[in-house]
Amino acid sequence: MILVTIVIVCMNNLKNLYPCLNSIRKNTNVSYETLVVAYLFTKKNLEKVKQDFPWVTFIESNEIRGFSENNNLALRQAKGKYCFVVNDDTEMKMPVVDRLVESFDRCPPNTAVVSPSILNYKGEVSVCGRPPITLKKYILKMFMLWSEQRDKRYINKSGLFKTYNIIGAAFMIKTDIFKEVGWFDEYYFFCPEDIALSTELNEKGYSCFVDSDTKIYHYEGMSGKSLSLIQTATKPAAIVGEIAFYSKRNALKSIFLRCLLIISLLLKICYHLIKSLYGQRPNINSILVIGDINNIYACLTNKNPKEIFKHFCDKLK
Repeated sequence: MILVTIVIVCMNNLKNLYPCLNSIRKNTNVSYETLVVAYLFTKKNLEKVKQDFPWVTFIESNEIRGFSENNNLALRQAKGKYCFVVNDDTEMKMPVVDRLVESFDRCPPNTAVVSPSILNYKGEVSVCGRPPITLKKYILKMFMLWSEQRDKRYINKSGLFKTYNIIGAAFMIKTDIFKEVGWFDEYYFFCPEDIALSTELNEKGYSCFVDSDTKIYHYEGMSGKSLSLIQTATKPAAIVGEIAFYSKRNALKSIFLRCLLIISLLLKICYHLIKSLYGQRPNINSILVIGDINNIYACLTNKNPKEIFKHFCDKLK
């Protein structure tokens, strides 16, 4: 019997995938299957990973799909009692999967999710629980007047504790509950599918926990090296998803939120333009300026997240 289905989406990046898979193999003892969604893989890379990791099931995804849609390709095939959804740019240095399974045994029956503590490449805690994020908090955060670190009720506690929101980089969820809520909402392309999921779980009476003693490394944004032009397409798609989620598809709230976002983005553009004057183009600040301009476009259109991504992705070709 398979206890855990491990689901990973990888966008043709073997540099990320190999350490991730090797760490899973080294540190996991419970019965498990590993499903990797090979997103836009070259034929050469697909053949290589299949040869190097015969114990992994690779699911080809050869058309434009977002994080939610790609994950769902694998999740619908899951055979485990639990699903462990994890990014390809993560690495385990302890038996994360085993420990999260054990954590479920110590949680109340209505627990849907248990997450590990997320560490950055320096080994510092990056995320350990997340609070609820309302429209008001989202607006305050937009202008740097609120941060998740301020809400101590849901974050950075010791041991096993109840939180509210999850982070999509790494979490374990009961498969039957995940199926009950319809997996990830595929409207969201690159955010905030994780917050949408955990919000729905909480509203249905389920709980989300964090085991702070179980840690996983997440190398996203390592020394700023991960910033690339592709983010000038993913960020606008994320913005549109956030507008839909935090406005709850209410037309007036959506218009209000878009106006505030445009003001915030104009301020960011001014800031990054000033900084870019002191660097070589194209540099990080130049990319950020392009991204913010694209974000403003996203605020002024009725396109959905996938359409926004395709629009800007085509411009990069």
